[in-house]
Amino acid sequence: MTERPADTLRETTPSVHLIARPSLDLDGMRAYLEDVGGASWLDRRLEEGDPNAAEMIVEFGGRACYRSWEPGLNPNVTRVRTDRREYFENILRSAHGSVLEHASFSFALRNVSRVFTHELVRHRAGSAFSQESLRYVRLTDIGFRVPPALEPVRDQVISLVEQLEEFQASAADALGVEDDGVPFHVKKEITSALRRLAPIGLSTDIVWTANVRTLRHVIEMRTAEGAEEELRLVFDMVARVMKEEAPNLFQDFGRQDDGSWVPQFRKV
Repeated sequence: MTERPADTLRETTPSVHLIARPSLDLDGMRAYLEDVGGASWLDRRLEEGDPNAAEMIVEFGGRACYRSWEPGLNPNVTRVRTDRREYFENILRSAHGSVLEHASFSFALRNVSRVFTHELVRHRAGSAFSQESLRYVRLTDIGFRVPPALEPVRDQVISLVEQLEEFQASAADALGVEDDGVPFHVKKEITSALRRLAPIGLSTDIVWTANVRTLRHVIEMRTAEGAEEELRLVFDMVARVMKEEAPNLFQDFGRQDDGSWVPQFRKV
């Protein structure tokens, strides 16, 4: 592999990697349903083909609320929707969003900036975050993406980031962080201090887990016309993943000409 010249900026591009999705324990579902009289619902869903785990756990939660597995189980329920898409449309239309929280997805977001992660972690409800720590990971190589708005001054941006990268290496050398016998806690202190002189736009990685209710909200918010450019780029990719992963739970989302993903049913 050809090595990158020491004075050349490593330019990066954000990428989205789905790393975990819901799974089902069908035996556990059946044991519960046989007890409440709803096993025929499970049989019907399995006859339709391999179940979509995210959609099925959401439907399971919704039907448990009303005991709406079959007509007659709840005297107050006289009609039971059997079509999955129609069932989820009713969930979305009636803003019964709590059942969406049963299904969660995990993403590894690669080469996003710290600008991006600072905004992402504001979405605390329904989320979990694990970000690359610059207290422990020394900046020997700064990846950076030049935003479109800075293209007219690209050369200055690249020069500035390259100077900051060179400083990280020369300062670590001057502070003796690589010397024999340097205790780990000293390396951590120096590494932590040096990050204060790194650009907030440097590329980093974060693992993000969110339930479907949160995903719907964040996709809408962060692809809106007024959202930050990098967040719009990344969440456009997330939206495409979720439309494929759980089409019935995102059936009301449409992509507008300006790149915004807008749901028919908001604040679910």
